[in-house]
Amino acid sequence: MTLKLGVIGTGAIGQEHIRRCNNVLQGAKVVAVSDINVEGARAALQRLNIEAEVYQDGHQVINSPDVDAVLVTSWDPTHEEFTLAAIAAGKPVFCEKPLALSAEGCRRIVDAEIKHGKRLVQVGFMRPYDTGYRALKKVITDGEIGEPLMLHCAHRNQSVGENYTTDMAITNTLIHELDVLRWLTEDDYKTVQVVFPRTTSKSHAKLKDPQIVLFETQKGIRIDVEIFVNCAYGYDIQCEVVGEEGIAKLPEPSAIQTRKNARLGVPLLTDWKDRFIDAYDVELQAFINDVKDGQLTGPSAWDGFAASVAADACQKAQNSGAIEPVTMPPRPDFYAK
Repeated sequence: MTLKLGVIGTGAIGQEHIRRCNNVLQGAKVVAVSDINVEGARAALQRLNIEAEVYQDGHQVINSPDVDAVLVTSWDPTHEEFTLAAIAAGKPVFCEKPLALSAEGCRRIVDAEIKHGKRLVQVGFMRPYDTGYRALKKVITDGEIGEPLMLHCAHRNQSVGENYTTDMAITNTLIHELDVLRWLTEDDYKTVQVVFPRTTSKSHAKLKDPQIVLFETQKGIRIDVEIFVNCAYGYDIQCEVVGEEGIAKLPEPSAIQTRKNARLGVPLLTDWKDRFIDAYDVELQAFINDVKDGQLTGPSAWDGFAASVAADACQKAQNSGAIEPVTMPPRPDFYAK
């Protein structure tokens, strides 16, 4: 059976997912898309050499009898609306992060899914599908370094535009760490504090950069995450886990080492899409396979809610400078692993 997909939003990430679903992955094809810019959507399909029905309204995609499952890659403020509509229609939905703009919005999705009685939502957190993170997770789970005590992490972008603001360091950048570090440690956050070092001259008036986010988890693990979105030298993701008996570090992406002109060098990536392109492929293939098997196993609506709760606390800590609590309600049995 070929799974027929509808894609809501044909911007950069939407086009990437359309391309991979039709040309890279197995068992699915995009049959319908929507975008507020209908002509832009048609032009994107033409560039990709893909034929699909084009709508202006995402609800038309969701309600199309030809669509089996939905990918939400539209403007962030529309994610909650379309995800709720997909649940109401009883259709599996893959929603890019953020699941909603607030923890309250994520909780509405959680409640709707629980009421439906079956998991229909997967959130687009791709790092648990990355080969390096999976290897790091196995080291922790197998107890090779003992119980984790500390994590030292960094999320560095080469540069960002003038529209990128201080709060976006949490909602657009740290959001990935908020999910993957919960997954790595199998623990929820207890408190958070945000510290601002000296601001780089490469930033602008609306952005304090870099930032350091300090967490304590419920088990007492201490985590520090450096967010530096104008680091200038490249796109760099780091994660080191300090355990009772050893240290494990996220491996660097594979790269050719060269010796030339009396220098030893390794090229660095500059684009996040290149760093995680394989993870995106594995992530969506898993979603396709799970939908066909009738049971989703990827990052859940509860994971999206947990990340949003933590993000809200981080933003509060940005403004207060104080140690802020991260208050998570008990996980419903519906989402028990």
